[in-house]
Amino acid sequence: MIFDFAAKAPFHQLLDPALLVVYGLSAVVIVLLALFMARLRGLTVKDGAFGAITAAFPNSGFIGVPLLVSLLGQAAASPVILTIAIDVIFTSSLCLAIAESGRRGGFLSTLVTSLKAITRNPMFLSILLGGLFSALEWGLYSPIEAIVRLLGSAASPVALFTIGAVLWRAELLTRNQDYRPSPYMDVVVLKLFVHPLLAMGMAVAVAKLWGLELSPFALSALILTAALPSASNVSLLAERFGADNGRIAKIILITTAASFLSFSGLAGWLGVMD
Repeated sequence: MIFDFAAKAPFHQLLDPALLVVYGLSAVVIVLLALFMARLRGLTVKDGAFGAITAAFPNSGFIGVPLLVSLLGQAAASPVILTIAIDVIFTSSLCLAIAESGRRGGFLSTLVTSLKAITRNPMFLSILLGGLFSALEWGLYSPIEAIVRLLGSAASPVALFTIGAVLWRAELLTRNQDYRPSPYMDVVVLKLFVHPLLAMGMAVAVAKLWGLELSPFALSALILTAALPSASNVSLLAERFGADNGRIAKIILITTAASFLSFSGLAGWLGVMD
């Protein structure tokens, strides 16, 4: 699905410098805020870092792209795909390096390892290959394109199944009476409310300071992307790295459920649901 959208998008839209700066800086601020709140609550560095990922990394891959394309049109795919690239390459690598900074090798070693792992990330490879097709104005052979489109249309149902599995996992954890998840509502607020407002404010600041202006269309797509719920795959990472996955699953659960209201309200306020 992501390859298909990226391949059909104008290449210059996939490299919008204003969007790159605005979204990248917004991600940095959200990560720092989440880490600061985790420190105030006495959480470990690892749990704070994974909370930061859920606060800064929206579910833009499987939910954001089809949802925003349906709301805004085909042109919305380009800014959303660029935000995915930023989150996959930069945000997640930064937070994973912070989470593992206490281990032997330290922050830089873990960061290098995380960046190497990106080269095997299917989402990153899809963006990279799609961008190559866009830049060279290539197209797939019709039967192959039909297969790619068929596989892409299955992405959203699969994503919903994944989210359901994450929520089921959260329910299993909460049934264990010995388990008490760490505080998580501050991360929910950061994800659903602070992140889109920060993206909006950052766009104004970047335009005034450096003259990098986003078009109204790109700004709307960026704000709505930031307002999406937390990415469901963070739960898998938390399980793998030994973080408090119950806390992460709760954040994903609540942001996913609450975003039906918060995202719809923001989209209505921006006028994209008229």
